[in-house]
Amino acid sequence: MCQVVDAQRESVVLVGHSMGGSMVITQAAEYRPDKIQTLVYVAARLLRNGESSLSAGQGEPESLVRPNLVFAPDRSSVTVREEALKDVFYGDCSAEDVALAKALLVPEAVAVLATPLHTSEANFGWLPRVYIECLRDQTLPPAVQKKQYMALPCQKVISMETSHSPFFSAPEELVEHLLSL
Repeated sequence: MCQVVDAQRESVVLVGHSMGGSMVITQAAEYRPDKIQTLVYVAARLLRNGESSLSAGQGEPESLVRPNLVFAPDRSSVTVREEALKDVFYGDCSAEDVALAKALLVPEAVAVLATPLHTSEANFGWLPRVYIECLRDQTLPPAVQKKQYMALPCQKVISMETSHSPFFSAPEELVEHLLSL
């Protein structure tokens, strides 16, 4: 990510979705704060210094993720039960989009989920953040999203009436929000 940011002439807006994207943009912001204009978190983990996705996810009983996790025999990676994918990630998405998403999903390395972020006020801390909350999200329920953006305040919060994947269920609306930033 830093190489892509470094290659840009102007400062950039980084958009991160869910756990993976948000961890990537947060850590990139720590390493390249002068190259970033705004960070946008879409139904994302908004982690504070020292937190990992696993540690932040403790005590979220309303999320459909944990009860549907399937670990590899060696516990090095994890997936979500195929029959639960629509409910967990794509509740308001078309059958075609769900099929496409299923074809693109791969096991997630547990090490990534357990690795804490390392950020500072001097770098990541001062950058403008925007949070796009998804109000019908079963992965990161709205209460969890709100708890995160209240703990690590954002310049702006935008609400969408979608499940966890608005890029499938409401792409035009999501693009409008992103362009407005």
